[in-house]
Amino acid sequence: MKRLLMLIGVCAAMVGAHAQDDMKRFIDDLMGRMTLEEKLGQLNLMVAGDITTGAAMNNQVAGDIAAGKMGGIFNIKGADKIKALQQVAVEKSRLGIPLIVGMDVIHGYETIFPIPLALSCSWDLSAVERSAHIAALEASADGINWTFSPMVDICIDARWGRVSEGNGEDPWLSGEIGKAMVRGYQGDYSREDNIMACVKHYALYGGSESGRDYNTVDMSRVRMYNQYLPPYRACAEAGVGTVMSSFNVVDGVPATANRWLLTEVLRGQWGYNGMVVTDYGSIGEILNHGTAADLQEASAQALNAGTDMDMCAQGFLGTLKKSIDEGKVSMEAVDQACRRVLEAKYKLGLFKNPYKYCNEKRRSRDIFTKENRQTARDIAAETFVLLKNENQTLPLKRNQKIALIGPLADTRSNMAGTWCVAMTPDRYSTLREAMAEAIGKEGTLLYAQGCNIAADEKLQVAAEFGKTIPRIDDVKGREEALKVARQADVIVCAMGECADMSGECASRSDLTLPDVQMSLLRELAALGKPVVLLNFSGRPTVLKWESENLPAILNVWFGGSEAAPAICDVVFGDKNPSGHLTMSMPQATGQAPLYYNHLNTGRPVAEGAKEFYKYQSNYLDVRNDPLYPFGYGLSYTQFTYSGAALSSATISENAQVTATVTVTNSGKRAGDEVVQLYIRDRVASISRPVKELKAFERIHLEPGESKVVRFNITTDMLKYYNGEGEQVLEPGDFDIMVGPNSRDLTTMKLKL
Repeated sequence: MKRLLMLIGVCAAMVGAHAQDDMKRFIDDLMGRMTLEEKLGQLNLMVAGDITTGAAMNNQVAGDIAAGKMGGIFNIKGADKIKALQQVAVEKSRLGIPLIVGMDVIHGYETIFPIPLALSCSWDLSAVERSAHIAALEASADGINWTFSPMVDICIDARWGRVSEGNGEDPWLSGEIGKAMVRGYQGDYSREDNIMACVKHYALYGGSESGRDYNTVDMSRVRMYNQYLPPYRACAEAGVGTVMSSFNVVDGVPATANRWLLTEVLRGQWGYNGMVVTDYGSIGEILNHGTAADLQEASAQALNAGTDMDMCAQGFLGTLKKSIDEGKVSMEAVDQACRRVLEAKYKLGLFKNPYKYCNEKRRSRDIFTKENRQTARDIAAETFVLLKNENQTLPLKRNQKIALIGPLADTRSNMAGTWCVAMTPDRYSTLREAMAEAIGKEGTLLYAQGCNIAADEKLQVAAEFGKTIPRIDDVKGREEALKVARQADVIVCAMGECADMSGECASRSDLTLPDVQMSLLRELAALGKPVVLLNFSGRPTVLKWESENLPAILNVWFGGSEAAPAICDVVFGDKNPSGHLTMSMPQATGQAPLYYNHLNTGRPVAEGAKEFYKYQSNYLDVRNDPLYPFGYGLSYTQFTYSGAALSSATISENAQVTATVTVTNSGKRAGDEVVQLYIRDRVASISRPVKELKAFERIHLEPGESKVVRFNITTDMLKYYNGEGEQVLEPGDFDIMVGPNSRDLTTMKLKL
């Protein structure tokens, strides 16, 4: 068998090398026939705009495509429209080079999955991969062959709105999720339902100062290599087709024009050979950063740094010829960028069949199907995190009078979350509709909106971004809500952020529940009836008062097109919540940035210390630790951990040691648990984090069932990066920790 596997590997390598040779010969021939203007055209990516099929041959976009001035388009929907533009490229341009067609397919197409932060809280890599494949299936059925996803930016500051688009605070977990999404989107490109992925935003975008979007990023290279760069590297090594550069500066140089970042690290250290595309208009933004005097200089900097495709700034198309004439850019650099764009199209199979993604019959067969929606509903239920459940308030019984109250209770467009370019909200259920259906004739559902998202109308309008929730009179709304609540056995509050209160350009300086919502929630809690808070959010929010005064809190994030029925599945106990946090939830906004894998200080206080210690590293007014730690999540059942052990107390280089722990379902319901393993390097040449996630296993246990979970610890898991990006392995003592979250751990000792 071993010999057979070796032969299979050799054959696969030979086939791969042959395919590479074929691609090189094809592109060599094509580029030999291209003019400089046609090469520059391939580097130009533009928004298609509002194109109708009949007019596709006779507008500015079509004219530029026919003239060879556009290599790709994005954010156009519909196989018929895309086919019409592809026909212009193939039949009207001199060389017939097909277009690459992109879209921000971030967490689903028309069947929307939970926002990426929520998906990460499932800790279910197979579900993440499945969601990406269904997104690719639907997008490709509508003509799209390229998605600007996954986003793997590490963020430790929940004020930054785009945490909703990422995978949380842990670099290793984010890399594993990123790889799963790349596999789900891309496959091997041979099928018509695989599309090309684009990992973003390279690099450090989530490290913006003060949590403000597009803001300055500044950090040491040791921190870059160990905390921020690993997930991009994981995706690059997994074969992601394209990489998108970020808006921010790195070492004071805009990422889009940073040769160290794009060439020395990405291509040199990591061996990446795919295409690099800018973010929207970012070459033009180099001028604002103050490292170029005009668009020509900015464009030359970007190309020379290793950028291949210019999204919407039109700097490459409009200035590079002049820069070549002036000796500021080489023809070799243009050729290299053009080759990478053409290679992306070749890998997608567009030269063999430019209309591969233009099968108009697929829309009715593959988009928003019953099967896709059921998968989205099942996955959404895995992402909800049960934060508190005092006195088994949840699950609810259907044969009760239930008061559903809150501004998120009866909105259709806010269920899916931010970044849903292709969403069709008229086909999605509101929570009120789904709950009425779930209860049926067994109980009674009462409803009141109760309040607005915020008292300030301008703030609410800015946060809604078109996904409008009707404005009501807050005083009358509160009176109605209290009247309804007094009639009920239990109160369910659908409150929190609206969909675009997190996401791009949605930074917040205060992470608590907005004013009028908090005021209403306090009055509802004062009625003395059980209150369940369904916390809608695209980021960790501050739930300090809620955790101290409400019996049950379920963080439902934004669960996609099937969010409403999925919430009901969990609230009524048809499914058991199993989500675990991938970002720490703070006690106060002032704790930001807050993250579990921090460095120690010279004057630390013990984890979870409840008192203030003078001249130690702590706050006067709040404890250091999060309200709910990374990895945390409750269930309707209980899990107990016992018998944690290592197969050996020592490990030698290139060997492995097995950590085992027995997990038992000691409750009365079947459930899923996420068993987590963390490691701490006690003494090293540089300060190392107090703990780092290195492995996990999601397991299912029936009531009374036990399982021995095994983790193989290798010396690779004990390494870290130095400031040159080299991995370092040093002898010494390590803590090996296992448990249900980053706080409640059993520690064992290991020596290298």
